[in-house]
Amino acid sequence: MNKIIECVPNFSEGRNQDVIDEISNSISNTKGVHLLNVDPGNATNRTVMTFIGDPDSVIEAAYNGIKKASEKIDMSKHKGEHPRFGATDVCPLIPVSNISFKELIPYAEKLAKRVSETLSIPIYLYEYAAKEEKRKNLANIRSGEYEGLKEKISKKEWKPDFGLAFNKKSGATAIGVRDFLIAYNINLNTKSTRLANAIAFDVREKGRIKRKGHPVIGDIVYDKNGNPEKIPGSLKHVKAIGWYIDEFGIAQISMNLTNITETPIHTVFNEVSKKAEIRGARVTGSELVGLIPLNSILDAGKYFLKKQNRSIGIPEIDIIKVAIESLGLNQVKNFDPETNIIEYYLDKISNKNKKLIDFSARELSDEVLRESPAPGGGSVSSYVGSLGASLSGMVANLSCNTRGWEDKVDIFSNIAFKINKIREKLLLLVDEDSKAFNDIMNSFKLPKNNNKEKKIREKEIINSTLYAAEVPLKVMKESFLIYSHIKNLVDNGNQNSLSDSGVACLCVYSCIHGAYLNVRINLKDIENDHGIMKEAIEILKKSEIEKEKILRLIDQKI
Repeated sequence: MNKIIECVPNFSEGRNQDVIDEISNSISNTKGVHLLNVDPGNATNRTVMTFIGDPDSVIEAAYNGIKKASEKIDMSKHKGEHPRFGATDVCPLIPVSNISFKELIPYAEKLAKRVSETLSIPIYLYEYAAKEEKRKNLANIRSGEYEGLKEKISKKEWKPDFGLAFNKKSGATAIGVRDFLIAYNINLNTKSTRLANAIAFDVREKGRIKRKGHPVIGDIVYDKNGNPEKIPGSLKHVKAIGWYIDEFGIAQISMNLTNITETPIHTVFNEVSKKAEIRGARVTGSELVGLIPLNSILDAGKYFLKKQNRSIGIPEIDIIKVAIESLGLNQVKNFDPETNIIEYYLDKISNKNKKLIDFSARELSDEVLRESPAPGGGSVSSYVGSLGASLSGMVANLSCNTRGWEDKVDIFSNIAFKINKIREKLLLLVDEDSKAFNDIMNSFKLPKNNNKEKKIREKEIINSTLYAAEVPLKVMKESFLIYSHIKNLVDNGNQNSLSDSGVACLCVYSCIHGAYLNVRINLKDIENDHGIMKEAIEILKKSEIEKEKILRLIDQKI
């Protein structure tokens, strides 16, 4: 699966629209990125831009934006309310999908090195990319702002991570890796801003100022250093205030969730609900501002399914619907998965051809019927295997809902969840098989005008053919894993679904045998198959044995 990251650079220009447009165009014109939002602020004289894409494309776009800002913004003339120390003040990289913080750090370092060397801008690394503890906090790095930067850089303890010389025009830039930030509002059944603020102070990490006597008008309690003492809130990594929204006619808790890994969205929703109830209010729903990673909304859906003692081994879109309803995300405005979930949004706006797995059953059948060789037997085999997985998963989910088996829900839910993971892999392999076949055809079209071109062509044909055999081998391996789950369900699952388990078993067997035939035909002219054929034959033999065992057992039970 593709790696996706987000970048949210802050540029020290929020008033000159021509400059803002030039910077945003330099980003949006970079291949492989999608500019999601441009948010200028007049008072702060600062613009926040948000874009996403694969890591290499994103850091290229970030460099383009930083370069343009260095050309158009003069920090020696800049004034604004927001703390700042550079034309591109801060440039965080944020993992969204299939990439970890650790994996993203080298990209931040690569960007930092390039900016410092080609643009002569000193760079500080912060948060997860920081080289020492005191530099993790952006506020520490930016203290003294642009006006104190020249002196700060000269101090040994604040030597930049990349670059040394003070840049009068561009200042400095903080480049880092941080968690995804979600702007999230929770709706209350009240118009009272005061009540909303009280709840916000209850939950936000920094809490409220400690007072003697009355919590609002009592005397402030100070520590030995003369600083006001704080009563911390109940949620880490949460910033919150209360406000009234005239458009909706309700008060909201407006929050920034700065670490959704440690404090996920459903935890925040539940905690605010509890604190609101204590104060005599009730949460009626919530509102997501901007986009959310798929895993975050799926985690919420699974959490609520588990609370309801229901199976989590259901289709992804159904889990999302549970999250939307449980969080009340449609109360004040529509939550559209294709618009509000990052991965879905990228699929929607990409120019990729429609995937086979997105076809209706009739469309897929029509596509296979046509006289083109792909999709062919490999894709169909994988799809049949996914249907076998779906059927066995259905049996597990029906077993979850069997009267009197309430204490077994976790067991069958876990089985359904594991089967669904296999099903999703098989669905991906439906398209991958067709792609592998097309790659073979493309390799045969390579030029062969001289010995060098002939060698390159021959090598590409062999490599693409081997991969075209590896794909159905993956199909065989994944499908074979379903047998053990079917056997378990035949022994312990809902006995009214024995016939469904039997059909699932036959689908898995057909998938494996069909995929085997594709391995075999792809390797018929390959001298060294690196053991692929041997592995395929072993799986086919084991598949025959497992199929017969399961079908005999079902026959006996029926």
